[in-house]
Amino acid sequence: MDNLNLTPKDILQKEFKPKMRGYDPADVDTYLDNVIKDYESFQKNIQQLKDENERLRDKIDELTKQVSVGKTTSSVQPVSNATNMDILKRLSNLERRVFGSQLDNGENESHRI
Repeated sequence: MDNLNLTPKDILQKEFKPKMRGYDPADVDTYLDNVIKDYESFQKNIQQLKDENERLRDKIDELTKQVSVGKTTSSVQPVSNATNMDILKRLSNLERRVFGSQLDNGENESHRI
């Protein structure tokens, strides 16, 4: 916005010299009021876009850092292709081996008495 020639305040304070066959001052003032409103809207819009742009740049930096940290940690950790179903099957097999033998031992001992 440094390259703007006029600010809303400049437009508001501009005084035109009256002439005999000049424009109607009321029409000029009304038109300039509309121009001022547009300038103010543009300035707000530009500031909002700058703020959003800065926020998005910060987010990109944050995500880039997370990706770079993720690459270094993922190379250290082994990659596993096991799904939840595979894990559940393995747990079930282990439970059968561990608790199944205990149940069998407990039932056999109760029958011996």
